[in-house]
Amino acid sequence: MSSAAHRRVLTLCAALLFASGAMAAPEADKQSKAGSAALEAAFASPDRPADDREQDARRHSREVLEFLGVTPGMHVIDVFSAGGYNTELLARAVGVKGEVIAYNNPPYARYAAKAIEKRYGTGRLGNVRQVTAEVDELELAPGSLDAALFVMSYHDVYFRPKDGGFDRTRGDELLARIHRALKPGGVVVVQDHVAKAGGNPIEVAEKLHRIDPALVRRDFEQAGFEFDGSSEVLKRPEDDHTKLVFDEAIRGKTDQFVYRFRKPVS
Repeated sequence: MSSAAHRRVLTLCAALLFASGAMAAPEADKQSKAGSAALEAAFASPDRPADDREQDARRHSREVLEFLGVTPGMHVIDVFSAGGYNTELLARAVGVKGEVIAYNNPPYARYAAKAIEKRYGTGRLGNVRQVTAEVDELELAPGSLDAALFVMSYHDVYFRPKDGGFDRTRGDELLARIHRALKPGGVVVVQDHVAKAGGNPIEVAEKLHRIDPALVRRDFEQAGFEFDGSSEVLKRPEDDHTKLVFDEAIRGKTDQFVYRFRKPVS
């Protein structure tokens, strides 16, 4: 091929790539607007419990779910969803064509039993599928999910109370199952209480219910995820990271990180 012909081929390839990007940008913008509108409607729904609405400002849930990128039609898993505050918001945002898996291990399900019954007992959230299983028995279809959410719960993969309830809650097993279940490009958002760097994660989880953000990033990257950004919406410098998160001096005001990870496209 002559140099002139080679340049023409390169020019054509560049033009095709530019056109592809130009077409993708409006579609991405359209999806973003649809997601924002869906979240707005989800938060404004008069059918949401009053107790939930009272928590919105403190939790900054709108910003967290926007960071997740939730849009109508998505299939999402809310990991260790407990009583389902975030599950309900996700369910309303993904709509009737989407689905939310409200996943709890048995200890979480027992702890939140009354709240779970109150939220789902009447069938009011028809696009929510409740799953209660040990981590090593969690069955998720490969490539079936668009996103996953951990809200103040990832530290529990290191939680080992003396009753043995969390002994099967292995983080590497859980992340491997979520990784397989996510579609290429699927995302995971992790929000949790910040712990000081370098501590024993099992001891920190038991005593403080916190986790070192660097450990979270390491775990996800070892599981095959790519770090995709962070949000400082819940950053609180006044928290010195030494108190139990349920201590009245800091409860509801802990310093929290919000990380996003992505399953590589190829």
